[in-house]
Amino acid sequence: MPDTRLTYRRRHTYNTTSLKTRIIKTPGGKLRYLHIKKRGTPQKCGDCGNKLQGIPALRPRQYATISRPNKTVQRAYGGSRCANCVRERVVRAFLIEEQKIVKKVLKENQQSSSKKRS
Repeated sequence: MPDTRLTYRRRHTYNTTSLKTRIIKTPGGKLRYLHIKKRGTPQKCGDCGNKLQGIPALRPRQYATISRPNKTVQRAYGGSRCANCVRERVVRAFLIEEQKIVKKVLKENQQSSSKKRS
Protein backbone atom coordinates (compact mmCIF):
# COMPACT_ATOMS: atom_id res chain seq x y z
CA MET A 1 0.00 0.00 0.00
CA PRO A 2 1.38 3.44 -0.87
CA ASP A 3 2.21 5.83 1.93
CA THR A 4 -0.21 8.52 0.69
CA ARG A 5 -3.88 8.46 1.59
CA LEU A 6 -6.33 8.08 -1.24
CA THR A 7 -9.99 9.05 -1.33
CA TYR A 8 -12.64 7.32 -3.36
CA ARG A 9 -13.82 9.24 -6.41
CA ARG A 10 -17.42 8.08 -6.05
CA ARG A 11 -20.07 8.72 -3.45
CA HIS A 12 -19.95 5.80 -1.03
CA THR A 13 -16.96 3.90 0.33
CA TYR A 14 -18.28 0.39 0.91
CA ASN A 15 -16.25 -2.46 -0.56
CA THR A 16 -19.01 -3.81 -2.79
CA THR A 17 -18.83 -5.76 -6.05
CA SER A 18 -19.70 -2.62 -8.02
CA LEU A 19 -16.99 -0.52 -6.34
CA LYS A 20 -13.80 -2.47 -6.98
CA THR A 21 -10.73 -0.30 -7.41
CA ARG A 22 -7.08 -0.39 -8.46
CA ILE A 23 -4.40 2.14 -7.66
CA ILE A 24 -2.88 3.78 -10.72
CA LYS A 25 -0.39 6.55 -11.25
CA THR A 26 -1.68 9.41 -13.39
CA PRO A 27 0.48 11.18 -16.00
CA GLY A 28 0.87 13.98 -13.48
CA GLY A 29 2.55 11.58 -11.05
CA LYS A 30 -0.35 11.38 -8.57
CA LEU A 31 -1.83 8.15 -7.25
CA ARG A 32 -5.55 7.69 -7.92
CA TYR A 33 -8.17 4.99 -7.55
CA LEU A 34 -9.23 3.48 -10.86
CA HIS A 35 -12.76 2.06 -10.65
CA ILE A 36 -12.99 -1.35 -12.28
CA LYS A 37 -16.21 -2.31 -14.03
CA LYS A 38 -17.84 -5.67 -13.44
CA ARG A 39 -17.05 -8.43 -15.91
CA GLY A 40 -19.72 -9.57 -18.32
CA THR A 41 -20.99 -13.12 -18.35
CA PRO A 42 -20.91 -14.97 -21.67
CA GLN A 43 -24.15 -15.61 -23.54
CA LYS A 44 -25.43 -19.16 -23.10
CA CYS A 45 -27.27 -21.58 -25.34
CA GLY A 46 -30.99 -21.71 -24.62
CA ASP A 47 -31.11 -25.51 -24.92
CA CYS A 48 -27.95 -26.93 -23.34
CA GLY A 49 -26.66 -23.93 -21.36
CA ASN A 50 -23.13 -23.95 -22.80
CA LYS A 51 -21.56 -20.59 -23.58
CA LEU A 52 -21.88 -19.42 -27.17
CA GLN A 53 -18.74 -19.02 -29.24
CA GLY A 54 -18.18 -15.90 -31.31
CA ILE A 55 -20.20 -13.60 -29.05
CA PRO A 56 -18.37 -11.30 -26.63
CA ALA A 57 -19.08 -11.46 -22.91
CA LEU A 58 -20.33 -7.97 -22.08
CA ARG A 59 -22.51 -6.24 -19.53
CA PRO A 60 -26.18 -6.17 -20.63
CA ARG A 61 -26.24 -2.47 -21.54
CA GLN A 62 -23.13 -2.77 -23.71
CA TYR A 63 -24.91 -5.06 -26.17
CA ALA A 64 -26.97 -2.05 -27.25
CA THR A 65 -23.84 -0.22 -28.40
CA ILE A 66 -22.11 -2.96 -30.41
CA SER A 67 -23.08 -3.74 -34.01
CA ARG A 68 -25.36 -6.58 -35.01
CA PRO A 69 -22.64 -8.82 -36.57
CA ASN A 70 -20.86 -8.86 -33.20
CA LYS A 71 -24.00 -10.06 -31.41
CA THR A 72 -24.87 -13.01 -33.65
CA VAL A 73 -23.36 -15.85 -35.68
CA GLN A 74 -24.22 -16.39 -39.36
CA ARG A 75 -26.38 -19.46 -38.89
CA ALA A 76 -29.98 -20.34 -38.11
CA TYR A 77 -30.55 -19.58 -34.41
CA GLY A 78 -27.17 -17.78 -34.39
CA GLY A 79 -26.61 -15.97 -31.10
CA SER A 80 -29.34 -18.01 -29.43
CA ARG A 81 -28.43 -21.69 -29.79
CA CYS A 82 -25.06 -23.43 -30.14
CA ALA A 83 -24.08 -25.31 -33.31
CA ASN A 84 -24.65 -28.76 -31.78
CA CYS A 85 -28.19 -27.92 -30.68
CA VAL A 86 -29.02 -26.46 -34.11
CA ARG A 87 -27.70 -29.64 -35.73
CA GLU A 88 -29.89 -31.74 -33.42
CA ARG A 89 -32.94 -29.66 -34.31
CA VAL A 90 -32.29 -30.02 -38.05
CA VAL A 91 -31.77 -33.79 -37.79
CA ARG A 92 -34.86 -34.20 -35.61
CA ALA A 93 -37.01 -32.25 -38.07
CA PHE A 94 -35.62 -34.29 -40.98
CA LEU A 95 -36.34 -37.58 -39.23
CA ILE A 96 -39.88 -36.49 -38.33
CA GLU A 97 -40.55 -35.65 -42.00
CA GLU A 98 -39.08 -38.97 -43.10
CA GLN A 99 -41.31 -40.77 -40.58
CA LYS A 100 -44.38 -39.00 -42.00
CA ILE A 101 -43.46 -40.11 -45.53
CA VAL A 102 -42.92 -43.72 -44.39
CA LYS A 103 -46.33 -43.76 -42.65
CA LYS A 104 -47.99 -42.36 -45.77
CA VAL A 105 -46.37 -45.02 -48.01
CA LEU A 106 -47.36 -47.84 -45.63
CA LYS A 107 -50.93 -46.57 -45.52
CA GLU A 108 -51.09 -46.44 -49.33
CA ASN A 109 -49.71 -49.99 -49.55
CA GLN A 110 -52.35 -51.28 -47.11
CA GLN A 111 -55.15 -49.56 -49.04
CA SER A 112 -53.94 -50.94 -52.37
CA SER A 113 -53.63 -54.48 -50.94
CA SER A 114 -57.13 -54.30 -49.45
CA LYS A 115 -58.54 -53.20 -52.83
CA LYS A 116 -56.87 -56.16 -54.56
CA ARG A 117 -58.43 -58.61 -52.06
CA SER A 118 -61.94 -57.29 -52.53
